[in-house]
Amino acid sequence: GNLAGWQLAVGHLLHNIVQQSCSTATYTANNNNKMVSDNTKIGTGLMFLGFTFLFLGILFLFDSTLLALGDILFLTGLTLTIGTSRTLRFFTRKDRIRGIVAFFGGVTLVLCRWPVVGMILQVYGLIYLFGQFFPIAAASLKDVPVVGTVFRHPSVEGFFSSFGRVAAGDRRAPV
Repeated sequence: GNLAGWQLAVGHLLHNIVQQSCSTATYTANNNNKMVSDNTKIGTGLMFLGFTFLFLGILFLFDSTLLALGDILFLTGLTLTIGTSRTLRFFTRKDRIRGIVAFFGGVTLVLCRWPVVGMILQVYGLIYLFGQFFPIAAASLKDVPVVGTVFRHPSVEGFFSSFGRVAAGDRRAPV
């Protein structure tokens, strides 16, 4: 009785969500003035939730469930934010294979309940993959009123500029 009614209500809800997302995708494709697509907004929210769960997983002494949920949300959000083709292109570049293997190896270890070793591998992989972006972000943060004084300190500038020295000839954005 109640279970069947509940399943029917969930079925109708899912049908309405799918129907709404299809009509929204059509609207987005037809509206060229729209600045940020719905997928980008949802992806950004999922990435934020992923970072939140990763932070909580580390805060609660490397809780593997929270870390695994954070990894899944982060990767899903990244895919929705930048698109499937750009995500695949980013994670299949031959020049960054060491970082890719380290990152996904860390995700796999977290999913297999080895959270400490998995997170160390993930951090190494993220630094290897996004290392070229750190000097750009640090240069942008120098102009922020309160935080800028920290990023203008010579030791902090030297730390962030060291990330860009690895591939000085290839100064492209990481994505």
